[in-house]
Amino acid sequence: MTNSFNQSDSYLATAECVTEGHPDKLCDQISDAILDAMLDKDPFARVACEVTVAMGMAIVLGEITCKCYVEIPEIVRRVMKEAGYDKPEYGFDYRTCGVLVSVKEQSGDIAAGVGESLEIRTGKATDVVLDKTGAGDQGMMVGFACRETPELMPLPITLAHKLCRRLAQVRKEGLLPYLRPDGKAQVTIEYSHGVPRRVVCVVLGAQHDPGVKREVIERDLIEQVVRQVMPAGIMDDRTEFYVNSAGQFVIGGPVSDTGFTGRKIIADTYGSACGHGGGAFSGKDPTKVDRSAAYMARYAAKNIVAAGLADYLELQVAYTIGKAYPLSLSVETFSTGKVSDEVIRELIEKHFDFRPEAIIRALDLRRPIYRQTATYGHFGREDLDLPWERIDKADILRREAGL
Repeated sequence: MTNSFNQSDSYLATAECVTEGHPDKLCDQISDAILDAMLDKDPFARVACEVTVAMGMAIVLGEITCKCYVEIPEIVRRVMKEAGYDKPEYGFDYRTCGVLVSVKEQSGDIAAGVGESLEIRTGKATDVVLDKTGAGDQGMMVGFACRETPELMPLPITLAHKLCRRLAQVRKEGLLPYLRPDGKAQVTIEYSHGVPRRVVCVVLGAQHDPGVKREVIERDLIEQVVRQVMPAGIMDDRTEFYVNSAGQFVIGGPVSDTGFTGRKIIADTYGSACGHGGGAFSGKDPTKVDRSAAYMARYAAKNIVAAGLADYLELQVAYTIGKAYPLSLSVETFSTGKVSDEVIRELIEKHFDFRPEAIIRALDLRRPIYRQTATYGHFGREDLDLPWERIDKADILRREAGL
């Protein structure tokens, strides 16, 4: 990736977020609600749940192996209702939407590799407990942290998440009663020498009732959403606002666009600030390293930055299916490290175990905690007690680095 953090000239960075009524995010929430229901009854359930929604229809697909039964259509309708699709005039509502379910068991070949890792099968295991679980797939996962915000997250994605949360809040609390569930936000920040200086533009798309004048919506959203979220001094007289820039936004949600699980992976993570392995999170149990290893990578990166070892850290880890130990682990500090990248990598390998079973146990991932992460980001969530957001290893990392 481009080492933008070291550029001497100014540059722009943009990030977006969507509300819980956005079709793709609706699917993420349904997938994770089904996962939570499974894990609540069977902590060792294997779940890969995909959802698509369209006008008048929701389809649940995937591979699920568990020792329990959950009423999937009931979960689907509950999530739709909670997301705000509770009125027939929206063209999509939880009462009348058709729900189709096509689910089968996890492939026996995959199950064998996950249940008994390559290390166990070849007699190379050094710990029969932590080596036993093989990675659920191949792939690369990324963790990131930086000093731009108190959450140790990039500023553009942090602001985009907060705008969407506020957009949902003013709808639910009736402050702007004409708003409907679908919506999105986008923020562009100007940086100078790697430091965020000003908001260049803010983009808001908000679904609304018919008959509301656009100038009213623009005025209300700037005053009730944007100015309630943006930190003091971050906007100036050159900041531009784009509210429903296509005109009216009455037709929205699954009536307007088909939704799918896993289509907002950049909004789920760090925006445009760093790379992404390409794997989605929602609907996947923690044996899927797309999810669990990305959480562990964030945990490691956040603790390194919190310890003061670097101002920016991107951590990449790679796996092959069925093997417990990762194939590679690399770090990039973008020349902001207070110690060498090699020292940081050695500290990560010492204090953070990236074997799937070790991740699951360290972060206590076999429990129903995932639905809450399906909106407004999986990282930097000060409103949630997420184990991968703790900085409980920062002190020991700082001491061992000699800082």
